[in-house]
Amino acid sequence: MMGTDMNRPGEILSEQRHLGALGERLWRRAALVGVAALAVSVALAAATPGGWHRFFFAYLVAFAYVLSLALGSLYFVILHHLTNAGWSVVVRRIAEAFAGTLPFMAVLALPLLVGIRELYPWASGTAGHLAHGKAVYLSVPFCVARWVVYLGVWTLMARFFVGRSIEQDASGEPSLSVSMKRLSAPAMLALAATLSFAAFDLLMSLDPGWTSTIFGVYYYAGCAVAVYALLPVSAFSLQRAGLLRGSVTVEHYHDLGKLLFGFVVFWAYIAFSQLMLQWYANIPEETHWFVARQNHGWGWVGLVLIFGHFLLPFLALLSRAPKRRPAVLAVAAGWLLVMHLVDLYWLVMPAGSPSDAVPRLVDVTTFIGLAGLLVALAAFVVRGRALVPERDPRLAESLSFENA
Repeated sequence: MMGTDMNRPGEILSEQRHLGALGERLWRRAALVGVAALAVSVALAAATPGGWHRFFFAYLVAFAYVLSLALGSLYFVILHHLTNAGWSVVVRRIAEAFAGTLPFMAVLALPLLVGIRELYPWASGTAGHLAHGKAVYLSVPFCVARWVVYLGVWTLMARFFVGRSIEQDASGEPSLSVSMKRLSAPAMLALAATLSFAAFDLLMSLDPGWTSTIFGVYYYAGCAVAVYALLPVSAFSLQRAGLLRGSVTVEHYHDLGKLLFGFVVFWAYIAFSQLMLQWYANIPEETHWFVARQNHGWGWVGLVLIFGHFLLPFLALLSRAPKRRPAVLAVAAGWLLVMHLVDLYWLVMPAGSPSDAVPRLVDVTTFIGLAGLLVALAAFVVRGRALVPERDPRLAESLSFENA
């Protein structure tokens, strides 16, 4: 049903490319689920001793997750234009839908501002000597100012690339593709810088005494794995709903599978490099971060990541066959989306609950809340729009794409 035999002119012309009424139902229901789940989370926080402390850490995990999907999608869109890729045109609009949620991230970040002193020792003044020499950088006003810059840059880039792409659907003007390609290189540099510093502020500064110069790359690797998992899952789900059955073929799944496999290895390489360098140096100021994640049950979470985020996906995606079976690839990609959440949980939660690695109900409801809102926002962004850039100059190349 989803093989290369589907890529016939008649089927391409007759396929359904708009969410239509499904999109309206999707964004409304996902928003309702998201708001209801967050309401449950707030109720749990208010009714449980120490509940607000756990809620803010659960919210940080969930926010870092949905932000990584949005930033990963923006990275994919920019990379598409930077490399002048043809094969990825038919899946680019899916990435644009999630990248288009970035202007809304400022609203989703507000609870973190409310709980900033609960989350970060440097914000509450309890960091002591750990923040020595970092007092200017690790201050609430400067941190908020930096996030205004990050969110502003991401919003401008998302609006530019998504807006030009949608505008091209109406005008068919090839110069819009040229303008997006021209600005893709500086946009990629801006994304790399802002993503790295945002990772430092959002996650690494939970422990102000610990420093890793490649932590930004680590978070970027997670963003890349997340988007290359998100795209096949989304495409497969849309095809199951009767959409894009002629445009997205086994050939596109194959390339997405190859990229997913490559970045699973890249993530493992960066994770090992970060551990190996600090273990080898054996400096207490560096190793304590890893020691905290090897005790009180957190070592088991680390083992889950070793096997679930690297070894099993590596073996599952190593051969050619799984990448060319959309259902199999979608299952593997869905698994990696779960592992990406486990990775962020392992990064964040030891700072809030160092002696207990067991998830709480509020962790689940908070994640469902933000994930529901992300899906709702993505569906809202593409409401009334084609799910394929229909007048992109390289669409024909993408529709006829075949792996060598």
